[in-house]
Order: sequence, then structure tokens, then C-alpha cells
Amino acid sequence: MDVVTGLIPKLNATFREIDAFLDEVLVQHKSARRNEDEDHKSEKKDFIDILHQLQQDDRLDFEFTQADLKAMITDMFLAGSDTTSTTLEWACAELMKNPRIMKKAQEEARRVVGNKSKVEEDDVRQMKYLECVVKETLRLHPPLALSLPRETRSGVSLGGYYIPPKTTVLVNLWGIQRDPEFWERPEEFIPERFENSRVDFKGQDFEFIPFGMGRRGCPGISFGLASLEYVLANLLYWFDWKLPAQGIDMSESYGGSVNKKEPIYVQPVPYSVGSKF
Repeated sequence: MDVVTGLIPKLNATFREIDAFLDEVLVQHKSARRNEDEDHKSEKKDFIDILHQLQQDDRLDFEFTQADLKAMITDMFLAGSDTTSTTLEWACAELMKNPRIMKKAQEEARRVVGNKSKVEEDDVRQMKYLECVVKETLRLHPPLALSLPRETRSGVSLGGYYIPPKTTVLVNLWGIQRDPEFWERPEEFIPERFENSRVDFKGQDFEFIPFGMGRRGCPGISFGLASLEYVLANLLYWFDWKLPAQGIDMSESYGGSVNKKEPIYVQPVPYSVGSKF
């Protein structure tokens, strides 16, 4: 039926376009690196540099083909983009519900950026309250409600239950991050709880693990956070936001990620940069 409706041919055509695009990116990347002279060779390695380096490592005991390399790039960007857009929507919804917090985040963004023509990455790094907003969004709305499956290596007793070896287990991230044993007023959106706090999402603080933990935590954490913070900083800097009269429905829809059940509709009002500077 999918062949008759044209779905499979369309998918195959899309895959061919993505494959050709990635081939072009890799060729351009290699060419740019070759053309760098020794005096201007970049010391920083990006994601593709690392993959190329692995591909040329003779110590690997498995084959790392060009197809494998492109598959890893696709996984990183597709997975990172989906969870980032979901978290961004939740962040906007929470800010619209809490105008005091939005105003505080906007004031920080506009103070840091000043009257420049664009928000730069270095500006975002100085926005500490924005970082708290992102953390609180990830606490209340982790990209996944349950962790990816893991398998126990040996038997273990946990909470009065015995879990035998080779059992598939999933961690309830959503429940842990709203547990009143660890969080004061856990159902409320309070970014200030992360001010002067060492709790981070790198997987060392087990009450806050939106990206998982350990060696198999989310590999796209840096890409996802950088994208999320940069986009959110721009939205806060360039626009004021108005909420429709009917308010915001914060119901959740569970699937591959925890999405808003109803999309958010807001009205952007362009902010005049010169009005305050």
C-alpha cells in the first residue's frame, strides 16, 4: 500500500537527498582542512574532525565505513533537533505562564547583548539566569519521560524488590525530577532553585538526569544545549511576547519524547534595540 500511495518512493528520494548532502559536507570539510596552512591550522576539532580521526585509526577492531560516519552524523542531528525543539516549546510555554521570570530573562539577555546587531555565542555564556531557566525546563519537562533501556549485569535488591540479572530496566526520569524528597515545591517552575547551586545535568547529580548518566548518557548533550540556549536567547532578546486570552494548555503527550499535547500560540512583538540603549 505504501508503494501504491507513493510513500516509499518519496522516502527513498528524501534519503538520497540527505545522503548526497552529507557527501558534499564531508568533501568540503576535508578540502577546507587540507587548504589550511600550518600557520593558520585550527587547533579546535569539531564533530566531523573527530569522526574522520576515528575512521583513520588503525587500532579499531571494527570497520568504520563512510556509510557508518554519515549514519552517526544523521543520528546526532536528527535526535538533537527533535529533543531541542520539544524543550524549546516547553521553555516558551513556562515563560509565558510566568511573566516575572520571562521579564527577568529578557532583561539579562538585553543587558548582556547591549545594542549589538546579533546575539553571539559568547553572550549566551554570560547569561547565567537563562541557564537556570533551561535547567528548570529540563527538570519539569525532560526530553524523555523514561530513560533508554538498560540491562542489569547482576542481581540487585532495590526498594524492597529483587531484580535478577539480564533484566531490562528503564529509569523514570520524569518522576525523579519531580520527587518532593529532593525538590522543594517540585511542580512549580522556579529557575532560581539553580542559582548558586552545583546541581548540573552532566549525570553526576542523580536527582537531575534529563540526559541520562554514566558513559552511556546522551552523546548530543553539548549540541542540544548550545542550540537550545542560543535560540532561546534570541527569542528573548529580539521579541516581547503576548499570550492569547485563552491561556496555555500544559497537558503532556507521551511518545518518543514528552511533547505538549496542544501547540503553543503566542504573538511576537519586535523589540526596538535602540529603545533602551
